Amino acid sequence: MEEVCEGKDFSFPSQEEHILSFWSKIDAFNVQLARTRNFPEYIFYDGPPFATGLPHYGHILTGTIKDIVTRYQSMTGHHVTRRFGWDCHGLPVENEIDRKLGIKRRDQILEMGIDKYNEECRSIVTRYVEEWETIITRTGRWIDFKNDYKTMDLKFMETVWWVFARLCQKGLVERGFKVMPYSTGCKTPLSNFEAGENYKLVSDPEIMVSFPIVGDLDNAALVARTTTPWTLPSNLALCVNANFVYVKVRNKYSGNIYVVAESRVSELPTEKPKSNAASGPTGDTKKSKIKGSSGEKTKDSAAESYEVLDKFSGASLVGTKYEPLFNYFLEFSEAAFRVIADNYVTDDSGTGIVHCAPAFGEDDYRVCTENQIINKGENLIVAVDDDGCFTGKISTLMGSMLRMRIRILLKHLRFVRVELLKEQLLENNKQTYWVPEYVKDKRFHNWLENARDWAISRSRFWGTPIPVWISEDGEERIVMDSVGTLERLSGVKVFDLHRHNIDHITVPSTRGPEFGVLRRINDVFDCWFESGSMPYAYIHYPFENVELFEKNFPGHFVAEGLDQTRGWFYTLMVLSTALFEKPAFRNLICNGLVLAEDGKKMSKRLKNYPSPMEVINDYGADALRLYLVNSPVVRAETLRFKKDGVFGVVKDVFLPWYNAYRFLVQNAKRLEYEGSTPFVPIALNVLQKSSNVLDQWTNSATQSLVHFVRQEMDAYQLYTVVPYLVKFLDNLTNIYVRFNRKRLKGRIGEDNSRMALSTLYDVLLTSCKVMAPFTPFFTEVLYQNMRKVCDGAEESIHFCSFPQEEGKRGERIEESVARMMKIIDLARNIRERHNRPLKTPLREMIVVHPNEDFLDDIAGKLREYVLEELNIRSLVPCKDTLKYASLRAEPDFSVLGKRLGKSMGFVAKELKAMSQEDILDFEKAGEVTIATHCLKLTDIKLVREFKHPDGMTDKEMDAAGDGDVLVILDLRHDGSLFEAGVAREVVNRIQKLRKKAGLEPTDMVEVYFESLDEDRSAIQQVLNSQKHDLGIDMECVGLSVVHSNLPIWAVVVRLGETEREEKGKIYGLWVKFGEIQMPVIGDDRWQAQWATTGF
Repeated sequence: MEEVCEGKDFSFPSQEEHILSFWSKIDAFNVQLARTRNFPEYIFYDGPPFATGLPHYGHILTGTIKDIVTRYQSMTGHHVTRRFGWDCHGLPVENEIDRKLGIKRRDQILEMGIDKYNEECRSIVTRYVEEWETIITRTGRWIDFKNDYKTMDLKFMETVWWVFARLCQKGLVERGFKVMPYSTGCKTPLSNFEAGENYKLVSDPEIMVSFPIVGDLDNAALVARTTTPWTLPSNLALCVNANFVYVKVRNKYSGNIYVVAESRVSELPTEKPKSNAASGPTGDTKKSKIKGSSGEKTKDSAAESYEVLDKFSGASLVGTKYEPLFNYFLEFSEAAFRVIADNYVTDDSGTGIVHCAPAFGEDDYRVCTENQIINKGENLIVAVDDDGCFTGKISTLMGSMLRMRIRILLKHLRFVRVELLKEQLLENNKQTYWVPEYVKDKRFHNWLENARDWAISRSRFWGTPIPVWISEDGEERIVMDSVGTLERLSGVKVFDLHRHNIDHITVPSTRGPEFGVLRRINDVFDCWFESGSMPYAYIHYPFENVELFEKNFPGHFVAEGLDQTRGWFYTLMVLSTALFEKPAFRNLICNGLVLAEDGKKMSKRLKNYPSPMEVINDYGADALRLYLVNSPVVRAETLRFKKDGVFGVVKDVFLPWYNAYRFLVQNAKRLEYEGSTPFVPIALNVLQKSSNVLDQWTNSATQSLVHFVRQEMDAYQLYTVVPYLVKFLDNLTNIYVRFNRKRLKGRIGEDNSRMALSTLYDVLLTSCKVMAPFTPFFTEVLYQNMRKVCDGAEESIHFCSFPQEEGKRGERIEESVARMMKIIDLARNIRERHNRPLKTPLREMIVVHPNEDFLDDIAGKLREYVLEELNIRSLVPCKDTLKYASLRAEPDFSVLGKRLGKSMGFVAKELKAMSQEDILDFEKAGEVTIATHCLKLTDIKLVREFKHPDGMTDKEMDAAGDGDVLVILDLRHDGSLFEAGVAREVVNRIQKLRKKAGLEPTDMVEVYFESLDEDRSAIQQVLNSQKHDLGIDMECVGLSVVHSNLPIWAVVVRLGETEREEKGKIYGLWVKFGEIQMPVIGDDRWQAQWATTGF
C-alpha cells in the first residue's frame, strides 16, 4: 500500500474527481452491467423529470436513494438496468414557449402553425440535458444517459397508443361530460393532481343572493351564498338538505322576508332601521342582492334583527319554484329554477341553501342530473370560452374575463373509468411495500379510496395525440394501437407521431367512399398518462422485450417525492391495474421535501440556499449523499437543508474513518521500514481463530454490521444505516485502534502486530464494501490502495460482491465490550465530577453487575484495557448488586402510559412499593404481573443508588450508574500514584511535540529536559521510580534516550520567579530529531525558544 497524507490534508472533492476519471477510464458502469448480465433482473423504474430546468436538491435526493438501492442490488447478485428518462411533453414545456413567443390566446398558435409551435417545444426539452448529466454524474450516480428514454420518442409514444387501445378494448375508456378544473391561461382542462400543483389561496368576493319564491303570499325569497358570483348567470337550481329545519324570517327594519336554515339565521346581514318601515313587506325582493350590513355584524345582532314567521323541514321545500336571476337560460324553465335536496349541503357555512350551476361544479352537475334539471350527456351550454371570457350567451357580459383557473363542464372528454377499478386498486395497493408505510396506508390509500374517473384528454398541441379517428357523421370510430395499424389503414408512412405529422392523415370509411374519411380528433394525452405508461413504453412493450417484461412485472423498485402519491405513483397504479390487474411496482421509497435552512421553499430569487455544486466542491458528493440519506426527508418528512450539516458528516464520519485507514497504512509501512517482509493480510479463516479479545470483538462487530445493513437494505430503510455506521466507526477508532495501539505498532511482537493489522485491514475492507452503495467515491479511494496487498482483487470496489455473514457473531463479547465502554464513560464522569484528570492514577474501581459472564469478561480478558484507559491500578468485580447500592423500580411512563390508561396510577404505585428482593426476582425473570398487566424489562426503569461504605465520604469514594451497571471509584490520594501521574504527563507532552513536528511513529528521537524545581532532584526521582512504566511509554513515542543535561542550543526564558508552580512540574522539554530541535512547553506561563542547527 502507498503512504497517505494526514486527514487535514486529504481533499474529499479532489479525490472524488480522481475517482470519476478512474471510472471513466475503465468504463466502470458498463463493465459492471456486462459482468452481471446473466444475473437475475432487478427492475427499477426511473421517474422522468422535465429537462427544462437544472437539477436541485430534490432531484439529488431521489437520485441518491435510487443509486444506493440499485448499487446494492448489483452487489447482491442482480442485473440492474438503469436508464435515465425525460418527460418531454405537457404544460411545463408549452408554458415556457408561450412566454418566449408572447402567446396569450389559442388562436395565435393556430395562426403560427402547429408544426412551428411543436418544433419550438421540441427545441427546449433537451436544453439542459448536458448540465443534468454533469451534475448527476458528479453526485456519484451510475445511470445510462446515452441509452436514455424520452416520452417524445416514436417508440415510447407508440406504446402509449397501445396502452390506450387496450383500455378501450376493456371498456375502461368513455367519452362524456365532466366538470373539470380548467386553466384559462393554458386553455386546457387539468387533472385533479395537476390542479393541486402550485396551489395558492386567493381572495374571492362572497355575496348572498335572494331568489324570490314564485307564488309566495309573503313575497319571501330563498337566500343562497356564493363565492363564485360569475356562475350566477348559469344558475339552474337551488339545493337544500332535506333533514335540516328551515325558517321563514322577517327583517324587523326593512320588512324583507327570507328563507334560510334555522341554524344559519345569524349569518344574514343586519340592516339599518327605517323610520317609516311598516310591519309588513315594504318592497319587492325580486332579484335582490344582499351584499352585507351597513354596520358591524355580530351573530346576536343578526338574530335580533329578524323574527321567525314559520318553520318547516327541508324536504317540504323540494319542488318550490323560484324566479331566475337572469333570463339567459329560460329554455330550461320547465325543469329548472326549482328547489332540490341533497346531503352534500351542510350547515357549517353559508345559509343552508346552495346555488347550483351545473356547468361549473361537480356536485352541481351531479344533483341537477339526478333531479332531472338536465339530462346526463346533454349538450349543456357552457357560457365561458377557452380564454375564460363570457360567451355571447351571456349577452350583457360578453367578453368579460373571469379567472386564470376555473371549473367548467367539458364535453367530449376521454376518461379512464377509474371508479370501476377502485376495489382492485385498493387490493393492489396492499400488495406493495412502502417506506414509510404510513404514506401507503393513509395518504395513498385515501387517495385511491376517493379516486374519480380520470380525464386524459388535453386540448393542447405538444403531446402524444390520442389515436382516435372518427367519421364525419360520428358513426364510425377507429382506435389505432400501433404505427403499423395507422400505416396499414391510411396507406401513409409514419415517421413521427406528433400532431403536425399525423393530423393530416385520414382513413377511408369502411362503409364506402360516399361516407368520406375518418379524421383524428384534436386532443392529446395528459402527460401523466404518458409517464404512467413508462413501465411498458420505455422498453417499447409489447412491440419489443416481451419476455423481459412479462418475466419481471411488476417492477421491483421506484422512488420519488411525497407529491407523487397523487401523481406518478397514482398513474402507475391505475394503468397497471387496468391493463394487468397488478400493481406496477413492488417496493417504493417516498421522500419528503428539502427546504431552505429558514424553513421556506428554496428560491433562486431569495438566494436562501447554497447551490448543490458549491456544497459538493467544498465537502464532496459522498458527504452530501450521507447527509441527505441520514435525515428525516427519507422518511417522507421535511428537511431544512444546512450546509454545516454536510460538514458535520465530514467531521463525524469521514475523518474518523480515514484516520483508522491511515493508521493501518502507517503501521503496514512500518513493517517494511523495519526490514520485515511487506504486509500481506492473513487469511480470514485464520483471523477468526484469533485469541485476542478485541480481535474477536471487532470481527463479530463487523459481521453484525454486515447483517444489519443487509437487513435494513432489504427492507429499504436507508435512513437507519448511517447512524449504525457512525457508531461502528466510532467503536473501530476509539476501541479497537485506541486499545490495540501496542499490538498494531509491533511492541508486543511482529506476529501479534501482523494479526492485529490483518484484522484491521479486513474490518476496513469489509466496511468499505458494505458502504460502497452509500459512499461510492470514498470507499473506492480506500479500496484502490488496499487492493494492492491482496492478489486477485477486483479492479473496482463496485465490481465486488456485497459481504456475506461469515462465521457466528459473538453476541456475548459484543455486549461485554459495549458495557465496558459504559463503564469507561461512567468512570470518566466520576473523575470530572471530582476534578481528577485521567493523567492522575487511581487505586481501585469496583464494577457491580448481576451477570456473571459479563463480570468474568470485565475482570478477565477486558481488564487490562479498562485499567489502562482509565489509569486505575485495580479492578474488583461485584455480583452483589445490593452491597453498594439500593434498588428501586420506576415505570417508564412513555411506554406504559397509553397501554395501561386508567390503570397507570395503580401500577406505578405498586412498582414503587416493590422490595429489593422483588426487584431482583423481576430482573432475573424478565417480567412481572401487576393487576393483570404483564410488564417486561423494557417497561420498567431499574434505578441503582450508591450507598457509601461505612466511614467513607463521597470525596473518598463515589459512584455512577446507568440503570444497568454501577461503577465505584476509590478517590483517595496516594504518593506513588502521584509519581505515576507525573511520568504519564512527561509522555503526554512529548507526544504533543511529536505531532507538532509532524513526525512519523517510526521516527526515533532524543529527549532533553531541565527541571525548574528548587529541588532539581525531584523530577529525577520520579523518572527513576517510574522507570519501568515510563520505559514502555517512551518506546511508544519513539524515544531512544532521555537526557537531563540541556544542550547549549536549548534556552529557557522565564517570565518571573513568582510564576513558579508546585514541585514536580516539568517546565521545559526538548526533543531532538536529526538536526531539528523543538521545545515542549510545560506551561503557558513559561516560554521556550528553540535554537536549531542547519534548520
